[in-house]
Amino acid sequence: MKSMPALSETHSRGESANEIQRFISRSQFTVRHTATEACQFESHAHAAYTVSAVLAGQLTATIGDDTFELPAGETALTNVGQNHSARGEQVEFVSIGVAPALVTEMVTEIGLTRTTANIIFRRAAVTDSTITKRAREIAAEVADEQLGRTAMLDSLVRQFVIHLLRCHLTVRQSDQIELSRAGPVDRRLRLAIEFMHDNFGRELALEEIASAAYLSEYHFARLFKQITGVTPHVYLANVRLERARRLLADTVLPISEIAAMVGYQSQSHFSKMFRSVTGITPRAYREGAKP
Repeated sequence: MKSMPALSETHSRGESANEIQRFISRSQFTVRHTATEACQFESHAHAAYTVSAVLAGQLTATIGDDTFELPAGETALTNVGQNHSARGEQVEFVSIGVAPALVTEMVTEIGLTRTTANIIFRRAAVTDSTITKRAREIAAEVADEQLGRTAMLDSLVRQFVIHLLRCHLTVRQSDQIELSRAGPVDRRLRLAIEFMHDNFGRELALEEIASAAYLSEYHFARLFKQITGVTPHVYLANVRLERARRLLADTVLPISEIAAMVGYQSQSHFSKMFRSVTGITPRAYREGAKP
């Protein structure tokens, strides 16, 4: 059996005993447990299926074009690459990000589909006591740091994914979906998306990206927004930030060098953008990636 990477965690508490910020990053999932007086996350996307369960208080979440008021007991479900933002006051929530590779692996294991299927959430907001219960269990396992925590978290997350497949994810075969280095993508955009993933570290003009898909700028921009829900510029920014997450977690490169590698001209601009979408600084994120 292939060995799994060590768990990584950052844990900090504010002046108030009610302030909690715990974060764990693994190759197949991330877990974030937050309790705070106030938080705000600017519009962004993840390269993962993201489940955010509200345990106390209320979150206001915008997912795609829809805005939801989520009190305790409700959950936001965000697809891979789907733009979303959120804000809250006096709120506690657990966000669990599941890598597409893990979802695809489990879908294939149980014989539902090929790897090129379109796997998406049926709804963006749900009330599901099982999700809330599982989120509390996962958050408790993160906090307790008991013997065997790595194996227990792996097991809990896999059970969590099975529940999502049973109740909230839909698996559709699609002739429009192709497997790329960026994962399953719409075949009409595959070349352009791969081009962005290969060249995110430099300035990219819309004309250059569109030409990779053999489309005019106008047709490409319209098609891209129609299919992904975001502009090519926003998608590229998300690619850069996701790559930055991996470099912060997996390397010891200086943060200034990482900023330059992912296309930012200054570390301060990179740090501002990173914090606006994650709620924590690149340095704090890196602390959470130490084995």
